[in-house]
Amino acid sequence: MRRFLCGWLCLCLWLAMGPCFAMAEEEEEAMGEDSTEVTQEQEKEVEELDAEDDSIYEVSGMIYQEPGKEAFNANSPALYTGIIRTDFGRCIWMEKNTEKGTKSVAAAGKKVDILYVGLKWMVVRLGKTIGYVKREYIHKNTIVTIDPVNTAPFNVQKHAYTATTAVPCHVRKTMDPSQGDGDDGNNWVILKAGTQITIWQFYEGWAMVNYMRSYGYIDPAELTDLKPVSPTEEEIFDDCPIAAYTSYYKMVQSETNLNRIHNIKLGCSFISRVVDPGETFDANKIMGRYNASKGYKQAPVMIDGKTVPGYGGGTCQVASTLYNVLIQLPKLTILYRHPHGGNGASYLPIHCDAAVGNAKLNLKFRNDYDFPVRIEALSNDDGALSIRIYRAD
Repeated sequence: MRRFLCGWLCLCLWLAMGPCFAMAEEEEEAMGEDSTEVTQEQEKEVEELDAEDDSIYEVSGMIYQEPGKEAFNANSPALYTGIIRTDFGRCIWMEKNTEKGTKSVAAAGKKVDILYVGLKWMVVRLGKTIGYVKREYIHKNTIVTIDPVNTAPFNVQKHAYTATTAVPCHVRKTMDPSQGDGDDGNNWVILKAGTQITIWQFYEGWAMVNYMRSYGYIDPAELTDLKPVSPTEEEIFDDCPIAAYTSYYKMVQSETNLNRIHNIKLGCSFISRVVDPGETFDANKIMGRYNASKGYKQAPVMIDGKTVPGYGGGTCQVASTLYNVLIQLPKLTILYRHPHGGNGASYLPIHCDAAVGNAKLNLKFRNDYDFPVRIEALSNDDGALSIRIYRAD
């Protein structure tokens, strides 16, 4: 009897601990990080690469003017509602300026109407007050679309065209003409010929793109192979993309950043695939494990809220760019997405990123269309990460 009880207790203990072992193994598989020593030089380089400075987006010259509060009134239809955070940014500002002395109205915890969503600021209404709120001052999970049938979900920006750069292509900070063929100081980046990009819209004769947290302007003469993206999931010509988006990355020629560019290119190769109807896409299973044996190099990664070098740095930008394509298609259902926290990833507007790297940080979606879709992710050491989705039936 004693022998039977001992055996029974051992079996119970094994069954109780089994799931714990499985969970730990599963999390370790997802993490997949190789432990490394980080030098002070690497830490400094990573800090410089990851630095966020809103002042770089303050440019002078001809630029696209987002609608201001003057374009709206008490009767203007709202696109969304949302709740102002209580931990910081508790005000609605009368100008796009949070400095002391700028007129503001206390609004912590208040539900507001969102009238317009810009790259950095929203135009909101609280009662009779109309003003500005920074995107990060409203929790994304409190934002509700008022008319889902006629209004795109929050954060969706449908890019209207795909294109290829025909020559070295100047992504301008303003619509002021280039002064010569080189860098006249008014370029966000100069893309090499053959770079694949997407275009949000044409404005005043310029091709407009999203460049990190600002807009960029391209002379159409520097582009070729211009094709429309279908406004719906139905093709408008053979092999027509039904959704597309491009993000940009820094081209600093340091070892750490070159490794990040390598990882972006590698991640693109992993996610370029067909997703069948009913199939679930799991970014960590497809791009991971994030270690040297998978082909990744050391580059900036976010660990415990701090950016340090680690294997797979750059794959979050691949996942984030993919996320911005997915949300354009209502039946590519997001099952799980986790942001980086804080102000998000600096290469995209607030609330537009999707972190990957472990069990908590992942991007999952399911294809709920009745046809397969094909993901094509493109990046060739050229400063642009372009992702298109096609019908594959």
